[in-house]
Formats: sequence, structure tokens, C-alpha cells
Amino acid sequence: MGSLMNEINLKDFYIPNYILSIGSEGESVSHLPVCPVIAFINSKSGGQLGGELLIRYRALLNKSQVFDLGESRPDKVLHQLYRNLGMLKDNGDLLAAHIEKNLRLIVAGGDGTASWLLGVVSDMKLPHPPSIATVPLGTGNNLHFSFGWGKKNPGTDSQSVESFLSQVRSAREMKIDSWHILMRMRSPKEGSSDSIAALELPHCLHAFHQDNWHVFRGGFWNYFSIGMDAQVSYAFHSERKLHPENFKNQLTNQLAYSHENAKSKEGSSDSIAALEPPHCLRAFHQRDLTPPYVDDGLIEIVGFRNAWHGLVLLAPNGHGTRLGTQAKRVQLEFHKGAINHAFMRIDGEPWKQPLSVEDDKVSIEISHSGTVNMLANLPCRAKSVPDPSSTHSHSSKDYVNEDDEFKSRDLWLIIHSKKCFKLMY
Repeated sequence: MGSLMNEINLKDFYIPNYILSIGSEGESVSHLPVCPVIAFINSKSGGQLGGELLIRYRALLNKSQVFDLGESRPDKVLHQLYRNLGMLKDNGDLLAAHIEKNLRLIVAGGDGTASWLLGVVSDMKLPHPPSIATVPLGTGNNLHFSFGWGKKNPGTDSQSVESFLSQVRSAREMKIDSWHILMRMRSPKEGSSDSIAALELPHCLHAFHQDNWHVFRGGFWNYFSIGMDAQVSYAFHSERKLHPENFKNQLTNQLAYSHENAKSKEGSSDSIAALEPPHCLRAFHQRDLTPPYVDDGLIEIVGFRNAWHGLVLLAPNGHGTRLGTQAKRVQLEFHKGAINHAFMRIDGEPWKQPLSVEDDKVSIEISHSGTVNMLANLPCRAKSVPDPSSTHSHSSKDYVNEDDEFKSRDLWLIIHSKKCFKLMY
């Protein structure tokens, strides 16, 4: 496992088996873990890199504290872990109390994987929720980039993983706004339950049938989009699902994604976006808008011309056309019978959403829903609301390049649907 110093450093992250599984044989713990971690790795992300990363983490840590998201659901893992911690605490176990207080989560995957974990932690409503560090893996890593973890796939050798663990230990906690999304539409008279059951929805979105309505409810932290950009993403993900052997290289994936975007036609500025982090807006002072922070409880309505402009918007230093609106709540209504489906995307996960064309309108409501804890690495582009009682905050020059005219946000709502909707806020 390397030198004595490396062994001691790795013990800072170690969680013993008896904590992870009640009934396991107790272990003698001589080193109090400074930064106990649970790692969730999407082994299918980044081509073969996800699998390699899983093997490396299990070799360096207790393999029982490293989970493959293809085999273990994070909600079940974390619910069981916190039940164990609660039982052990009640029996006077000091290590369990320490781990509960200091636990940090590592999630390796793209934006969708990161938001899956954020949703699980948010739903658990813990008194001391763990903060989350993100390992960029795959094509879309906007949330990772915003909080200083980069966009490129990581190294999978021991030195790279140990370096990342060290960064997790020294990372600062930052709160990020959570956003609740609710979509309602009249269900057809026949096949109402089957139609929503067949949908492949993002992990953070749940569908159910209530009275005569289809209801879709969930949360997001990065962006929600409707329109051409989501359609391009859907085409890319569908092709990758059919031919995974052609998508094992991050650069190749990005070029393929750009190719799908290039197929979209030029158009007028009929796309709208409501943003918060990962990315950037230009000249926020022009219309007396407040500076953008990841925990200010506000989203912004921003426009872009077409899918290619949308791709630029999602890139570092990209920006849309600011429409001069900040809101704590947004409501979107599709005109009756305007279209029979729409391509949508939440935090990197696209799907094709059928819409009601016979009766009433389709409504989507987005509202603020508290905050969750992220871990921020240097250099971090995301900015927190300054603490008036502190002279040093995450918006200081140590954390953000003040000369950069692009300011990070913590969520995007991107709407592009041929002007077939009405927007209210």
C-alpha cells in the first residue's frame, strides 16, 4: 500500500466493516479517520475508466465502503448506513458518532450521477447531511467544473486517486440551492398507467398517476432543459446506448456530441433559460440584477438561439442572452395541443416526454427547495452569498478569479420549444 505516510493518510478515509454492516466482527481502530468517505462510482461512465476507478478505490480503501452504482442503489446504501450509525451511537460507540458528523461522499460519474446522489441526500433530510465531492467521469461534467473538480476524466492510478482523496479532505463545504420540479398533465382515458411506466426517466424524477393526472415530481441542482438542446442530448445518449463500444473516449464523445449539435438548424432567439450555477452570465450588473450566487435562492431566465448556442452555453465561459429576470419560482405552460411530445433533460439525463394533446394545458412548476452541501476544490468558480460577519468567504480571491467577467451559477432551466409555451414567474 506504499509508505507508512501513505498508510496513515489512507486511514484518514477508512470506515471499518462493523460500521458498514451490523453483525460484522468488531475491529480494533487505532486511527480516528479525519475524513471518512463513502464512494459511489458509475462503472459504466468514461468507457472502461469507471471500472478501473472502482478497482483502484477498492484496493486503497475498505472495499465495502466503495459501491458500484450499477449494482447498489445509493438510497439503500445510505439509509442502511445511517441506521447502523444510529444504532451504534445509541450503544455509546464514539467512532460511529464521529463518522456521522464528518462523513463525506465521493461520486464518480457525470452530471446525472452527481445529481442522483444530491437527490438521495436531500430526500433523507438528515440533521447532519454529508457533503459531496464529484469525480468528473464521462461527457457532461458541468457541476464538477463549477466546484473546482475539473471536466477531464481522472487518472486511475494509485497516485491520482490518493491525490484526489487528499483534495476531498481539504475541500470546503458550500451550500447549493435545491430546486423542486412538478409537471402535471391530464392522463388519457386509456393506458394511463402503462404510458408513464414505460418512460425512462432520470434518477431524480419520479412519475405517478393521481386521480386523472399524470404527475412527475423530482429535483435538480444543475440544469433543466426543454427543446433542441435536450433533443440533441437524447440522440447522443440513444446512440451511445446502442453502440457503447464507439463511446469509450471522452474526446470522441465530445466530438460526437458536437456533431449532433451541428445537425440543428440556425434559428431566431426563441430559447429561454433560467440559470443558477454551473455556468456563467455576462454583465450581470447591466439591468440591476443581483450578483449570482449558488445559494441565493434565485434562478435567472436566459435565452439562446439554437442547440449550437446551447452547447456553447454549457461550455466554460459560455453565456446566453440575459432576459433580465431573477425568480424564486417559475411556471411554464404548454399551449393546448401545441405539440405531442417534448425532449427534456435534467442534470445531463435526457428523455422524450409525451404531452397531453387532447385536454387542458401541461404545466411545469419549478420552486426553491432548500439547500444541500457540496465540496468545493480550488479553483472554485461557484460563489456563495457573502457572510456579513466574516471577512473571508468562498467568494474571496482565494476561491474565485475576480477578474473573470463570467460568474458561476448553480442551476439552469433551459427552455426551447418553438414558442409553443407561456412562461410565468
